Amino acid sequence: MSRTIQPADQPPPKGHYSPGIEHDGLIFVSGQLPITLDTRQPFTGDIEEQTELALRNVEAVLREAGSDLNNVLQFTIYVSNMELWTAVNKRYAEVMGEHRPARAIVPVKDLHFGTQIEIQAIAAARAV
Repeated sequence: MSRTIQPADQPPPKGHYSPGIEHDGLIFVSGQLPITLDTRQPFTGDIEEQTELALRNVEAVLREAGSDLNNVLQFTIYVSNMELWTAVNKRYAEVMGEHRPARAIVPVKDLHFGTQIEIQAIAAARAV
């Protein structure tokens, strides 16, 4: 059986999707943008700040499901310009510490609201 994950302190998405779905011991987190989730305002800081905010938004969905970033098995990171990758990877490493989940980087032309990064994840529901 599947369970929808909707953090209580965040408004529901405007689109037809859920922030996360837990199914069979896994949590599937929809792509998270660097936006302030309580107001849904895009964040226009530098790419390192955008990277951390997007990761923290993934973390918020995981926390609501009873998990955390240390249980992430795989990230897919969409970045608007591959020239940003060094800065993205730097902040990503700072946030993730020693945990090194599988990861894919996908360059894209445009992201919603003019942001430069979007991050989706698959995580274990409990400690791995």
